[in-house]
Parts: sequence; C-alpha cells; structure tokens
Amino acid sequence: MDVTATTSVTTKTSAATTAQTATNSDYQTFLKMLTTQLQHQDPLSPMESSDFAVQLATFSGVEQQTVTNQLLEGLGARIDGMAMSDLAGWLGREARVVAPALVDGDPVTISPNPPAAADRAVLVVKDADGKVVTREDIPLTAKPMEWTPKDIEGRGLPTGLYTFELETHAGEKPLGTQPVEIYARIVEARGSATGPKLVLPGGVEVASSAVTALRD
Repeated sequence: MDVTATTSVTTKTSAATTAQTATNSDYQTFLKMLTTQLQHQDPLSPMESSDFAVQLATFSGVEQQTVTNQLLEGLGARIDGMAMSDLAGWLGREARVVAPALVDGDPVTISPNPPAAADRAVLVVKDADGKVVTREDIPLTAKPMEWTPKDIEGRGLPTGLYTFELETHAGEKPLGTQPVEIYARIVEARGSATGPKLVLPGGVEVASSAVTALRD
C-alpha cells in the first residue's frame, strides 16, 4: 500500500471522527436539556407522563444513533482496509480496461471483441484532443492483439495518450461503434472518496471496479 492510499484512509477516518464527535455533542446536549427540564419543572404542575415518554423515546433514539454511527465507522474502516489490501496484489500486473493508453513506440495490446454478427471491424485511434490519427481494418477476433502505433500514413505516432474505438459492419450495414479495451500495467493503487483507484502508465486513473481481467 502506498502513502497516497494511507493518506486517503486517514482522511476518511478523520472525517468519520468529526461526524461522530458532532453526534456525541448532540447526544450530550439533549441529555443536559432533559436533566435541566426535570430539575426546574413546577412541582404543582409536573410534566405530563405522555410528554415525558416522548422525550425518553427521543433520548433513546439519539443514543441508538450514536451506537449505530460507531458500528458503521468501524465497518467502513475495515472495508477500506480490505479493498486496499486486495489491490496490493494487483500492482505490476496488467489490467484489461477501457482507458487511454500511453503510446511510446512499443506495441499496445488491445482487446477489440467485435460482435458475432460483424463481418468487418475497423479500429479507430484518437489522440488526447479527440482527433482521429488512424483507421485500419483489423481481424475479427475476440483474442487480445498487438497494435503497432502508426498514423494513417504509416508513420510512427508521437508519445502521448490515445483512445481506441471499434467500428463494426455486417455487409453494408453499420453495427455501431464501441470502446476498445486495452491491457496496461498497474503502477499504483490509491484510495478515493468514490472507491479504490488504479493508476496506469501516463497517469491514467481508472476505478478498480472497471477492470474486467488481470494478467501477469
């Protein structure tokens, strides 16, 4: 687990502690108000039993909420710890995920997975600005394949982040466009407010839940 993950968990714990302190403060305030009311009520006109029962029920509810918050805080901390611990085993492995790929001259492993009805598949590659840099027919296969980074003129692409889409056809009928998954090495795991994140080459961040496969 890296320092970033530890810091994130610490931040969450601090926030939960602040919320717990606020709840405890409300609990203590309610207790003081109820005690003061009992001490200063008019002996000749005491509180109605029904009103007293309602206040005691409210007191019990606040107490129960405090206990519940404590249990949830402990449960959340355990879940966060388990998630980050599990992700530690992912570091250094390759994740299959829809995400931009860092192109630096080496082939990029893609997993196109065209629909069964397709008889033609066209790989569309875009740069970080969304500009199409190449379009090329690729084999109709669900197996991972190596893509050599070249533009539409056959020249090598400059280093940067690129995204991949697959256009499929059945005869003259277009079947649609779908994102293409890539394989990229996991270089870091981080905690976040929305759940664990994985960092890929080029600083690309993806949710751990978005990963569909792992390989060494």
